[in-house]
Amino acid sequence: MTFTGKILVVDDEPHVRKYIALILRSLGATTILEAPNGAEGLFVYQKERPELVLLDINMPIMGGLETLKRIHMFDPDASVVMLTSLANRQTIEEAAEGGALNYIRKDTSREELSALLGELLEPDDDSGEG
Repeated sequence: MTFTGKILVVDDEPHVRKYIALILRSLGATTILEAPNGAEGLFVYQKERPELVLLDINMPIMGGLETLKRIHMFDPDASVVMLTSLANRQTIEEAAEGGALNYIRKDTSREELSALLGELLEPDDDSGEG
């Protein structure tokens, strides 16, 4: 499977961005954009309009929840999945209320992370076939 859409990974930790990008490429993603904070992530989103955003919650300059809010102000249909190392209920609820599709814990095993990301890259329907 090849995912030809753009994916934006926003995380302040370079090794996390590289790790997620590596997994996404192994799943067939071809265009992976990166940003080290929410402000840059918002800028890249507005410029590139990726089909999927993986967004860290805790970042300097602009945190993930504020970035999520601003992305959805710009594009209410944006597909955003939150990344977190701290999954407290209040933060998860705020992300869901802000329009996040889901959240992924950063300490998820590589196999489970690959499975979760693979599901995100699957086409929504089969209308293109026939």
